[in-house]
Amino acid sequence: MAEQREAAAPFTMHRAERPVGGLLSDLARQFTLLLRQEMALARAEILGKIGALGGAGGLIAAGGLIAFAGFLYLLAAATLGLGKVVEMWLAALIVGAVVVVVGIILALVGRARLRTSNLMPLRTVRSLKDDAAWAREQVQ
Repeated sequence: MAEQREAAAPFTMHRAERPVGGLLSDLARQFTLLLRQEMALARAEILGKIGALGGAGGLIAAGGLIAFAGFLYLLAAATLGLGKVVEMWLAALIVGAVVVVVGIILALVGRARLRTSNLMPLRTVRSLKDDAAWAREQVQ
């Protein structure tokens, strides 16, 4: 904490009046502090996103298991209902084929969405870009 206060304290001399060695020393110290702060921000942001994903994942799993049990009963009912129109083995084959096709489609859509999900720490990236711009200004 004291390190942050020292780095944030205003300089008593203008940049043009200070020796180059002192400026480089200050730059190295401030850069190290900045890098530590950026790493802490990235760590906090990623951990927050992972925590939110974990809680949501548990609810999705519980809901999925309950819905799956109900879905199995609906499939059995569909098979029995279709068995009134065609032979039972054909009814089971038709229902099974439809379920497999729907399952494949859902899996492909889920995989596509998973690829586009963005877990990148956006605030950290934005902050690093701002820091790079600041550093370029200080060098000029």
